[in-house]
Amino acid sequence: MRYALVGGKRLRGYLVLESAALFGIAADQALAAAAAVEALHAYSLVHDDLPAMDDDDLRRGRPTVHVKWDEATAILAGDALQTLAFELLTDPALGPAERRLALVRGLALAAGAEGMVLGQALDIAAETTATPLTLAEITALQNGKTGALIRFSAEAGALIAGEDPAPLRAYANALGLAFQIHDDVLDVTGDAALTGKRVGKDKDAGKATFVSLLGLEGAQARARALIDEAEAALAPYGARAGNLIEAARFTITRNA
Repeated sequence: MRYALVGGKRLRGYLVLESAALFGIAADQALAAAAAVEALHAYSLVHDDLPAMDDDDLRRGRPTVHVKWDEATAILAGDALQTLAFELLTDPALGPAERRLALVRGLALAAGAEGMVLGQALDIAAETTATPLTLAEITALQNGKTGALIRFSAEAGALIAGEDPAPLRAYANALGLAFQIHDDVLDVTGDAALTGKRVGKDKDAGKATFVSLLGLEGAQARARALIDEAEAALAPYGARAGNLIEAARFTITRNA
């Protein structure tokens, strides 16, 4: 479990802490929610890398968990990380019971059959059909597989504070899609030594991606437009949202 948590961008945990800061919530009060999101994300990567799923042997520049140990160990480590996430959300530091319950429910919806797991199921199903996905279908898939957990991460601060998460939801919807588009760009232009995972695998597998449908320049332009949307959604927070704006810009300039 610890091995699976090492490395990565920590973007989701960062979004939790920065969204909380918008409402005057100190980092130590929100830290359990940030850790919960990172644990949940790590579990998803461990299972996503399994031979029955994406069958990847490299993650964050190191052998994937099932390669370093074995499949059974990877499955159990992922299961334990998932349950740890919900344990962390019961931390009294996160506030009154009703707010902790909102966090638990929000993460469950983001991670389960209406969110991340749905996106993963759609991704697997797409591999068994001869008809490439349309742009709308890829967008729906990625809104679940990648976007749902990013959306929860950005909304978490508002949930901890008991405030309206709508502006942060709009920010995260644009950010999450831009993040995945840039991932598709990196799969074409990236270097495995920098990304920490295999590149070119989508093209090799014949998968439809934002790049295959929009072209490289078109995909990059769409990602930039989405970041503009994300920034505009933060207007109600004024200068306090500066770090979240920088995080959005980072998502389409990163090399990993």
